[in-house]
Amino acid sequence: MSVFALLTLILMVTYTQVKRIFVVEKRAKYTDMKSLVFLVVTNGIAAAYSSLQSVCCVAGSMRGSVLFRKPLAWAIFSGDQVKHVMAYMSVAAIEAASKSGVIGIRGEEKLQWIKVCNMYAKFCNQGAGVVANASIASISMVFVSCISAFNLFLLYGATQ
Repeated sequence: MSVFALLTLILMVTYTQVKRIFVVEKRAKYTDMKSLVFLVVTNGIAAAYSSLQSVCCVAGSMRGSVLFRKPLAWAIFSGDQVKHVMAYMSVAAIEAASKSGVIGIRGEEKLQWIKVCNMYAKFCNQGAGVVANASIASISMVFVSCISAFNLFLLYGATQ
């Protein structure tokens, strides 16, 4: 999960496109659209939290205490509830970035917003890829949380 969120963050922050209009150069970057800033911040938080949780799980497995004790299982499960909140924030950021992308592609005549993806096609394609990658990160957050819940409730099986 943290790999997808980190990849989303890196791809969006590092990519820009320069377009020369007459004598003026205009650089398209993620900070030009607040929805992309929200997407970057959300994925940055998700990547940091997931990396921290991964380190804790690896450290626990090296000590041989992964989910064999109920307190540790509850701690991981509780942490995964934070991941649910981040998944919801990520979905909101993906939705905002998608809507901004559609406006960039189609424009909005009633508001006199022009189609900018005609001028910045590479940047728009990169943004579409980032939104798709962020969607995978969000889905994987939910998937990992479900696995954690399943492992927790295995400890409370009929034999115990």
